[in-house]
Amino acid sequence: MSDALDVVRDAERTETVSTTNGPVRGYRENGLQIFKGLRYAAPPVGKLRFAPPQKPAPWTAPVDALNLAAPAIQVGVEPGGTTGGKSAGDPPAPGQPGTDEDCLFINLWTPGLTGQRPVMVWLHGGGYANGSGGAAMYDGEALALRGDVVTITVNHRLNVFGYLSLAEFGGHPSSGEAGMLDVVLVLEWVRDNIAAFGGDPANVTIFGESGGGMKVSLLLAMPAAQGLFHRAIIQSGPGLKAVSKTAAARNATALFDELDLKAGDIDKLQALPTATIQDAAAKVSTGGVVGGFSPCVDGVALPRDPFHPDAPEISRDVPVLIGTNKDEATLFLLGDPKFGNYTEEDMLKRVKQAAGDKAEPLLAAVREAFPDYNPSHLTAAVQTAMGMWGGSVTLAERKAAQKAGPVYMYLLAWETPVARGRLRSPHAVEIPMVFDNIEKARNFMGRGEEPQVLADQMSEAWLAFARTGNPATPALPDWPAYDAGRRATMVFNLESKVVEDPYPGVRAVVQG
Repeated sequence: MSDALDVVRDAERTETVSTTNGPVRGYRENGLQIFKGLRYAAPPVGKLRFAPPQKPAPWTAPVDALNLAAPAIQVGVEPGGTTGGKSAGDPPAPGQPGTDEDCLFINLWTPGLTGQRPVMVWLHGGGYANGSGGAAMYDGEALALRGDVVTITVNHRLNVFGYLSLAEFGGHPSSGEAGMLDVVLVLEWVRDNIAAFGGDPANVTIFGESGGGMKVSLLLAMPAAQGLFHRAIIQSGPGLKAVSKTAAARNATALFDELDLKAGDIDKLQALPTATIQDAAAKVSTGGVVGGFSPCVDGVALPRDPFHPDAPEISRDVPVLIGTNKDEATLFLLGDPKFGNYTEEDMLKRVKQAAGDKAEPLLAAVREAFPDYNPSHLTAAVQTAMGMWGGSVTLAERKAAQKAGPVYMYLLAWETPVARGRLRSPHAVEIPMVFDNIEKARNFMGRGEEPQVLADQMSEAWLAFARTGNPATPALPDWPAYDAGRRATMVFNLESKVVEDPYPGVRAVVQG
């Protein structure tokens, strides 16, 4: 953020807010009190690199929280480079600095410093490798104003710096969950401090998309997070399983070999330059989500797979909202120059890669479900079914089987006109709708009034869920909880409706 803006904000500072770490001041803008770059943990460097987060050294003089702070080190981005989210139309917000290991900060928007508002804590996407709470689409202003809620976005450690498991190399037994434990520390900060920002510590919703949805799935199975949140929203990111302890140890061994280190050389590892570790990790990482270092079942911080073979008992009473977009995979296929012009042969090759032995029956079911789709979009439909959609249905089933906290299912069917219509309803297109940030993402949403029609429906449903654990709103038809009998799913479109068991033939093949 420019010095000029800081000067302008001198006259618009909030009153000082006392936190458990020390006093802070934000700024006032558009009827909100905003705190950006608010530190919640000590810099995870030196002896704290690859270790669970620690609270920062307390301070006594007011600290200004006016500007976005550094995102975590990213895969594919040089240290100090810039990054936004991880999807089309998702640039960094203005003023966001370059990446850094010193990245443990939150951003907070609140309508006022008194009261007891619902709190919504957003976990960004990008797998476990990339992303930033400071991406432009995640700006929490509109949601805070619309719903009279406190919105929070989070930066936490990613990739090798967040998920290198050193349990068998002389490091902390939960080093493989360091990035997730960062988020737990955020939730502890919320519990201890949010009342001073006008929030209700007894009404906290965690929500996230893609990798952020997977992080929400993990938190539902982490004992350290139990009781720190009360509702959970998983957008296009079902996390059924985590990396095995064996795979995590294999990654760590490969990294140590690449760096010419021996087991027990933790001090040497902690002293290496950031870029040296990042470069080595890029050469050796396998077996994680999107081919990188990812959280593992370490038996301590994460004692079991999140939703395999069933839903975790520790979060049985937490209501869950989960869903996907109709054509998730088009966003990932768009980078292929041939996408949009696949031949039957192109499609069959890719479908076999995605579905293996299920390729033939799944393709037949997808053709029946989407009779107007060309080979390119049929390919995307198969990949979507085998990935995010199928996983979300399974997670919803396992949650519903507990017969405790309800689970609600959605499907976004509205199609964006951008990219000459080739994207249809792609991965991440719901994010600006949920945040009511259509104007910040017109290059992803297209022009006209249709995107705002969807934003009005989806943001209100998310806010209702954050308030009550039920996404029902007057603008939507009755939305029953999901169960394996009816499989009631809210299909969001210009005219939204509930469909029972959408694409049953596709589901039967995927789950068969």
